[in-house]
Order: sequence, then C-alpha cells, then structure tokens
Amino acid sequence: MGKPNWWKTACAVFLLCAATAIALPAQTFTTVHSFDKTDGANPLAALVQATNGALLGTTQSGGANHFGTIFRITPSGTLTKLYDFCSQGGSSCTDGSSPKAGLVQATDENFYGTTFSGGANNNNEFCSSTGCGTIFKITPSGTLTTLYSFCAQSGCTDGTEPIAGLVQATDGNFYGTTGRVGANGLGGTVFMITPGGTLTTLYSFCSQSGCADGKFPEAALIQATDGNFYGTTDGGGVNDMGTVFKITPGGTLTTLYRFCAQSGCTDGELPQGALVQAADGNFYGTTFSGGANHNNNFCDSAGCGTIFKITPSGMLATLYSFCAQSGCTDGTEPVAGLVQATDGNFYGTTPNGGSPTDVGTVFNITPSGTLTTLHILGSQSGDGFFPVAALVQDTDGNLYGTTSSGGANGDGTVFSLSVSLGPFVETQRTFGKVGMAVKILGTNLTGATSVSFNGTAATFTVVSSSLITTSVPSGATTGTVQVVTPSGTLSSNVPFRVLP
Repeated sequence: MGKPNWWKTACAVFLLCAATAIALPAQTFTTVHSFDKTDGANPLAALVQATNGALLGTTQSGGANHFGTIFRITPSGTLTKLYDFCSQGGSSCTDGSSPKAGLVQATDENFYGTTFSGGANNNNEFCSSTGCGTIFKITPSGTLTTLYSFCAQSGCTDGTEPIAGLVQATDGNFYGTTGRVGANGLGGTVFMITPGGTLTTLYSFCSQSGCADGKFPEAALIQATDGNFYGTTDGGGVNDMGTVFKITPGGTLTTLYRFCAQSGCTDGELPQGALVQAADGNFYGTTFSGGANHNNNFCDSAGCGTIFKITPSGMLATLYSFCAQSGCTDGTEPVAGLVQATDGNFYGTTPNGGSPTDVGTVFNITPSGTLTTLHILGSQSGDGFFPVAALVQDTDGNLYGTTSSGGANGDGTVFSLSVSLGPFVETQRTFGKVGMAVKILGTNLTGATSVSFNGTAATFTVVSSSLITTSVPSGATTGTVQVVTPSGTLSSNVPFRVLP
C-alpha cells in the first residue's frame, strides 16, 4: 500500500471548490492573512507564540527565491517577512530550502527549526539535488545561522529530509527526527543537537527485522513529564502502518503500539501528527487513515482516519473514527496532531472532508470522544483550503492556524478561531527547580501586581505587555501559576511542575 504524504499533496493540489454556507455552532472564524507568494506560500506548519506577543511561522514555498520563508504576524494580521530561504546564492541553497516544520523559541530568545531540503550536502541516492535538509537558528530580528546540514556522514547515516520541527528539552538541547535514511537504510532517525550545532544520532529506525520498531518519523517529538520523548512513525511496525514510540534522552527506544493491530485497522493507521500529553497524563493523537468508517468519495478504502488516546504504558483506545457523518461533514484524513485548550477539550484540523466543499475542517473533541465540527473550510469566501498543520492557542484565548492553499490569492492563509475562551498565561518552561528563571507569556500584562506559583509569591519584572520574567520561588510546589493584572487574574494553561 502506497504511503500518502499530505505535506506533498497539499503543496501540489490547488483545487477550487464552490463555497457553500453551512450553519455551525456559534464561533468566529477569521482569515487573518492571505499569502501572495511574495511573502510566502503554502504554509504547512503550526505557528508559535513568541515572547513579544506575535506569532511566528514558516512557508514551504514562495518568498523572494521561491523556496520558502520565515514570517512574523500579529494577531491583528500585520505580517513581517523575516527571512527568504535560498538567499546565499547558487542553486544549492546552502542556507536551506522548503521548510515543512514550525519553529520553537528557545530559552536564549532565538528560534530554531528545520528545512526539508537545501544545505551544504546533497546525495541524489537519498535526497534531492538541492540538499538533504538543515537545522537553523534565527534571531527575532531575522538573522539566520545554519547549524547543521544533513547527510554530513557517509551514506547519510545522520539522516536526511527532516519534516518535523524541534523540541528544546530540560537539558537545554534540541531533539528531533529525520524522515529518511539513517544507519539502516531509509527508516529515519532520532537526533539531539546542541544550541551550538553539535549533532548526535540517538537512534536509527528499522533496527529491528521488518522495521518492527517503525520507520518514517514525520512528526515532532514531545518531552513528557517523565523526561522521556514520545513520537510516532508513519510506517513500520508489525503491519507497516506506523507506531507510537518512547525514547529516552540517551537513545533507548521502546515501541509502545503498532497500528492496524485490530481487524480492518479499526484502531487507525499511518499517524503523521505529533502527540500531545494531556492534563490527565495520557497522550492523544491522530491517524491519517484506518478507523471504523470508509467512504471512497472522500477517503480511500483503508478508512478515513482516527483520533486516539494512548497511556504512557502503551494501552490505546480509539476515541473517534472520521467520516462518521453523512458525506464526511466531520472531516477525513487528519495529518496534524491536536492541541488541548484551556477548556480541557482538544482542537484540530482535517485537510479533507467537510462536504460539500471537501477541503477540510476545524473541530474540537472532548477527552471522552464527542466531536464537534467548528468550521468547514470553503464555507466562507477566501477562508483557505487544506489545513495540514496543528492549531495553537494564543494567550488571548483564541486558536490560530494555517491553510496550505486557498485564501484571496490561492497561496494559503493564517486564520483565527474564537470559541469564547478567555485569556490566560503560559510559562516557558512548564517545569523547573527552585531559583530557575521562568518567562511568562500573556496578553495585557502591563501593571501586573502579583505572580504566584501554586499560591507562593514570586518576585517578577514586567518586561512588556506580553512578557513577565520571574524565577521559581523558594517553597513553591507544583500547580497553577497566576498573574494578577488590572483587568483580572490570569491562570496558566497547564500546571507548572516544581522539580526536586
């Protein structure tokens, strides 16, 4: 069975569908920006909220050199292009090209990310002639440094073509995956890279017979509360339908689940999105296909995709099978992972379904599995098509996302969705020892009079309306961080864990 890759499909398909008005539950969907090629085109990745209150993201094409951009956008829609990839001259794009992943803002205030191609090395046996991909750092003002070019080792044992972004771990280093190659052929890798650019390959997939340990990791890792990293592979496993895995910072990998373990693959297959660890300690995610429902008009015979929950020990439960509604109005074939919002529910996107437009949906789902379609793409003029990226909840309470095409110019959009959730604060990081510096992101923080960690007062500095700096106070315990402002008390979206 061929492995579908929606990051490819979304770049190549530009269908125009008739917009049809459809009544949905009360919420406000707004197209914040329509790309026009000059400022980028076809964003495939989630946005990240920066300490200055803006959102940052990437486009996989467009820009001055047609190989993608990095941009900054305010919630009100003012977009600034920070970088055009392939800016260093020549055809090799040594600074990278075609980023398919989002950014992470590190503790040094800079942003880090990956590009799918470009870089100093190319190997036509394993990757395109434009290069095998890079890891980069970019300052908030737009100065980019290439930290690493993949296929630096013989046979590309360090991996090629990273599709996923990075996560900064508690040790200060970054962890990520490459979608291809490694020490065992084409399976891909898990790696660690220091902020200075020293890369270590922690694991090469297909280390087990028949790639029972998985292959083709296309989603970002997450570091869980136990300190380990969790992720998915889009192939491999006993049935070649993908896996969920755990890997220690030292590189010991455990396969937690192999999809298509149930008759008819009702448990799902081919996960392409990242996991999210919820407040209950379990992980939630999506699969591109499989599940209980099939509809050849909207998805293939393998099933229309699922949402699942999996415990840290590997017990999986299917919460929802897409195309449960007539005409697949609930969406099909989710590519992106989920985000748990401050109301406790999960929010996500599908790039297909939402009949009659069939260009995608935005939905929410309760932890118990009740799904509500919030917006059907194509139901408003210029609202964009084919969302393949996860959503992010801004500290203003709204959800923000991207569509890979459509919009006013056909090149994709940035959108917001208001579901009447109030503002909150977000800590960077979400764990730390007493005395560790912590940044608090928020909205309208000017004039704050109090910061507390689970009731223990902390000293703090209001840097701007969107940023407070503080440190974990002596006597603090694990719990909610609260900031008292002139407009009210803001609570953190997740508990802050005080480490021993």
